[in-house]
Amino acid sequence: MEFAELIKTPRVDNVVLHRPFMSRVEGTLCLTGHHLILSSRQDSNEELWLLHSNIDSIEKRFVGTLGTVIIKCKDLRIIQLDIPGMEECLNIASSIEALSTLDSVTLMYPFFYRPMFELIEDGWNTFLPEQSFKQIESLTDEWRLSYVNKDFNVCPSYPPILAVPKSIDDDTIRKVATFRHAGRFPVLSYYHKKNGMVMMRSGQPLTGSNGRRCKEDEQLINATLRAGKRGYIIDTRSINVAQQAKARGGGFELEAHYPQWRRIHKTIERSNILQESLIKLVEACNDQSHNMDRWLSKLEASNWLTNIKEILTTACLAAQCIDREGASVLVHGTEGTDSTLQVTSLAQIILDPTSRTIRGFESLVEREWLQFGTFLGNNSFERGKLKLPQKTVSLWSWVNRPQDTERFLNPLFEANSLVIWPSVSPQSLLLWEGVFLRWNRSSKCLDEAYEEMIHIIEHNKELQSKVSTLHRQLAELETEDVQLETP
Repeated sequence: MEFAELIKTPRVDNVVLHRPFMSRVEGTLCLTGHHLILSSRQDSNEELWLLHSNIDSIEKRFVGTLGTVIIKCKDLRIIQLDIPGMEECLNIASSIEALSTLDSVTLMYPFFYRPMFELIEDGWNTFLPEQSFKQIESLTDEWRLSYVNKDFNVCPSYPPILAVPKSIDDDTIRKVATFRHAGRFPVLSYYHKKNGMVMMRSGQPLTGSNGRRCKEDEQLINATLRAGKRGYIIDTRSINVAQQAKARGGGFELEAHYPQWRRIHKTIERSNILQESLIKLVEACNDQSHNMDRWLSKLEASNWLTNIKEILTTACLAAQCIDREGASVLVHGTEGTDSTLQVTSLAQIILDPTSRTIRGFESLVEREWLQFGTFLGNNSFERGKLKLPQKTVSLWSWVNRPQDTERFLNPLFEANSLVIWPSVSPQSLLLWEGVFLRWNRSSKCLDEAYEEMIHIIEHNKELQSKVSTLHRQLAELETEDVQLETP
């Protein structure tokens, strides 16, 4: 298929771009195979480049011969295009819909992108499982890498290499996989080097209404416990939802079969509920009524901060069990994906200082999220079939270039080698303006604020240096005085 077949009208003049809280821009709209481009007629520097794959949905409206296309983007932008001529507007809208919902993954932009920078490192090989496991291997011999899923037959959604207890063989793992939702058997997510406790993740056990049992599953998770220690199972569903799952063949770990484990239910909303919450939040952020009461009411109605509080609270619970209780933890919901990964990821940021660095955070994202898939393949198996390492460029190849990494550094960051305990009280939770409000104000103001912050930090460093110099000079003078007074 040629992209030209999908583009009914490649160019329209006198199109007006509207964005919340920003001045309108009039210019020429062009459609290419992967981008929507609008160039200003008044300001040659004003140009919008929007990937079709970034478009979530569009709406069409008409007033006479003037058509309007409202585009809602996946990066939370909302833009409006006023297009003269009904036919042109319909053609543009139809083309955008077709180009933003391509059936073939290989037609998407990453397969056509060619880097304009030197590839210093291949990001596809930056965080290989064998490399990540070396640190754990240097701390303990209780875990091993298993290649039981190398052909993706045991669990299609898991990567081919996984960390499992050393005492558990691959045949046992295969049996456990048949007892867990979608074959997602318990695997190592994090090793806490302070006390050797671990955090695992999995899918729900398939106990069903008859209370089905799997001794191999019990053996696997018990292998992570130290002598005389108990573990915690954190189920991200309410007890009622977990009970209902039994009728559909799912369920939870029964106390009679897992006596060394205490099960705790901490309700986290499913992804569809969180998505609805996010949609309401985005609508609130783009409300141009300038009414504070209306804004606060919409923010509360979205339940976004409430959902964030529940996720963060559960992550803190997992971290507390590991660090303060000295207990290992197994986290799962139904599938062992969205809510499970939210908890395991945040818990690692709380517990592990390395996860708060750029490289450490990248590694966390890679092993906890990207191995489960992206828009380029839903899992490692599909990504392998698409030959992504050979045909596309990894994001890490760009982010980890020294000149680009600096752009992501937080000038206020202070390294902390300890566990951090975030406050989850309602008054402590703030909306992340840098994400949710970044399209609602001019980047010029943010750039100026950032430059001023950098200036203040540099000035503070200079003052600290002067203070250190004065302290040293004072110490030298005091030493000289003592020497002069000595007979």
